[in-house]
Amino acid sequence: MDTSESTAEERDPAPEDHRRRGWRRWAMDTRPLRRPAYRRLWSSTIVTAVGSQLTAVAVPKQIYDITGSSAWVGAASLAGLVPLIVFALWGGAIADSMDRRKLLLVTNSGIAVTSLLFWLQAFTGLESVAALMVLLAVQQAFWGLNAPARNASIARLVPEDELPAANALGSTVMQTGQVAGPLLAGALIPVVGLPELYLIDALALCVTVWAVYRLPSLPPLAGTAVRRAGVKEIAAGFRYISGHTVLLLSFLADIIAMVLGMPRALFPQLAAQTYAPYGEGLALGLLFAAIPIGAVLGGLFSGTFSRARRHGWMVIGAVVAWGVAITGFGLSSSLWVGVAFLAVAGVADMVSMVFRGAILLSAATDEMRGRMQGVFTVVVAGGPRLADVLHGTAGSAFGPKAAVAGGGLLVVAVMLALAAAVPALRRYRV
Repeated sequence: MDTSESTAEERDPAPEDHRRRGWRRWAMDTRPLRRPAYRRLWSSTIVTAVGSQLTAVAVPKQIYDITGSSAWVGAASLAGLVPLIVFALWGGAIADSMDRRKLLLVTNSGIAVTSLLFWLQAFTGLESVAALMVLLAVQQAFWGLNAPARNASIARLVPEDELPAANALGSTVMQTGQVAGPLLAGALIPVVGLPELYLIDALALCVTVWAVYRLPSLPPLAGTAVRRAGVKEIAAGFRYISGHTVLLLSFLADIIAMVLGMPRALFPQLAAQTYAPYGEGLALGLLFAAIPIGAVLGGLFSGTFSRARRHGWMVIGAVVAWGVAITGFGLSSSLWVGVAFLAVAGVADMVSMVFRGAILLSAATDEMRGRMQGVFTVVVAGGPRLADVLHGTAGSAFGPKAAVAGGGLLVVAVMLALAAAVPALRRYRV
């Protein structure tokens, strides 16, 4: 594919964005969808956002059916986390050294083949936990290689002022998948059976491969050195972060919000104790669904914030709003009030995601974007898991409500202190 032609397609300006009137000012900002290349990438996400959740439900369900042990389900989660972290860091370096479109084709094909193997082992009745854990590790390794290239490509497909809108569109689809996918899986398992969930995911990934195939070529920009993707290059990415304060602060903001303020490990205990009069099953389902639903609502009304130019202040405000909402959740005794606070936290998380992603894409050079996205993938995957350990321990020591409220207050205090002490994030704007 001719690079000059593809570059022209990537950067061809969209039609003039006329001022939107009435309710459309508040609705989802869809400007990036006017650009064919981004539209192809985003459309593929719609299909896989739901399909990937089918596999995410099917794997722990199958492991539990085989073993009858939740401990094995937890071990499988760890088996997937380690390769995700390792290959996300390596994948970021690879994404900076080769055509990102080619890397997306290879990794999406690998994920599709893995889903097909998931279906084959379930269809044949293999009932091997070891095989499931190996397949899960391979799948997460491919995902770790895929995510940095996919996210880094967005900055080559839309102009800088549309990056928040593009991130909002992608995040909204992914959050919708986290709500709709498990619900669909629960409805399909009694009807079609567990193996077919894997097969549906594999077929959905074929659509993704086709959409990526139609993307323009995305090689390293002219003038950047051709590198190998090794430990030296990964280390160079971390040095780059340490030398660019605004990038470091964007990662720290997410770590503060997720590690100190993500209370999901306490949801089962809260459902069984605090919200037991409402029905434990209902309470548990609502607690887990509330944050993703809030994030989806935030995405649907992204027009209210996507044009903001002070990206640093948007991140600071969103993290503080998250902390306040989590504190309110911890102090509430009513299930419906608690769910409302979690939904508000979901909106704040969406805003934070949108502008942290925009900062990573705009403040980093193209030759470093893959590695920045690799670290971003690790932070997003690892933060909530560290929070599970922290909140689980604090909940046992001080009670779940005190642990949740205390975590929320810590988020507010630490974020404000960091913003006051280091002005780089406050000052950053497009």
